[in-house]
Amino acid sequence: MSLFPVRLLALLLACLLLAGTPPALAATTAETPGPARLDAAAPHSFVAAAARSVAPAVVRIDIERSVARQPFDPVLLDPLLRDLFGDPSGSRRERGQGSGVVIDASSGLVLTNAHVVDQVDSVEVTLADGRQLDGEVVGADPVTDLAVVRVRGVRDLQAAPLGDSEALEVGDWAIALGSPFGLERTVTLGIVSSLHRDINSLGFSDKRLDLIQTDAAINPGNSGGPLIDAAGRVIGINTLVRSGPGAGLGFAIPINLARRVADQLASGGQVVHPYLGLQLVPLTARRARENNRDPDALLQLPERDGALVQRVLENSPAETAGLRRGDLVIGVAEQAVRDPAGLLQRVERSAVGEPLPITVLRGQRELKLSIRPAPLPQAG
Repeated sequence: MSLFPVRLLALLLACLLLAGTPPALAATTAETPGPARLDAAAPHSFVAAAARSVAPAVVRIDIERSVARQPFDPVLLDPLLRDLFGDPSGSRRERGQGSGVVIDASSGLVLTNAHVVDQVDSVEVTLADGRQLDGEVVGADPVTDLAVVRVRGVRDLQAAPLGDSEALEVGDWAIALGSPFGLERTVTLGIVSSLHRDINSLGFSDKRLDLIQTDAAINPGNSGGPLIDAAGRVIGINTLVRSGPGAGLGFAIPINLARRVADQLASGGQVVHPYLGLQLVPLTARRARENNRDPDALLQLPERDGALVQRVLENSPAETAGLRRGDLVIGVAEQAVRDPAGLLQRVERSAVGEPLPITVLRGQRELKLSIRPAPLPQAG
């Protein structure tokens, strides 16, 4: 048999196989959606691209502050022991480090944490290219742990693009940048593990924050640095880490809140937080039933979820409005309240001095009250 018929038969079979390929399969093999395909030919990942776009705006912050010495035992005031241990009076110099991100290149404004620059005597800002500049603390808000630092005389600063923290979903990529332990230009990768994590549940009763939780590694020195998304936009300001057995948990301040606070601080204004004068604890229907079955219970509680008033502070807006210990707040401004965090979120968005309608249960009665938030009293 000659080779020509064999070749002709093979060619005919190949044409039949191609003609019989289902259209859906042909389309799949020809074009695979980008996000589902890892391109082995690409030299770098999306993480490298995102970090590269923001890195010029990330800075290291070094501070110095005076810290009072701890008093010694009176016996150490003996002159011979003073020669040995030094003079116990006076103060000592303390150095610390953190991170920050440039948010306004023309004005030289850097956003960081308030605890990074708290009561400092000097601030030094190291830019991404290594230049070291004196920094000036423009303003700080301890309640949200945010601060603004200004550097002067730099014409080629680059500001980071800011994202929208309200658009985040659990599972989105999260990339942390900063100088943990003084190691500049450190990048770590994780995801958004949770949203609206109440900082009070982490043991900080003097703060008002709903945090972004992430498993991207955040360590001491990352504080004040940016948390960015896959597109290289800042979605949060790293502020807190909780470590323990296994991996640590990182937390960041949502950038939408940080932007509002930074605008107020940069304009020289004081950040005003609405205040009701209530101490609240969460109540669930189950806990209320357990309490009500106890013959020694001091109060019979409404058997539903809400924010239970544990204490009303004297001369506060809450006292003026007529709230009492044992009231259960179940609604504010036509929105349901399931816990204290939900109430505080709504209060934080309210206007000082403007009426804020709230709904409470007092025993079996439902009451509609109006409360006018006052400015949060300054500590100290």
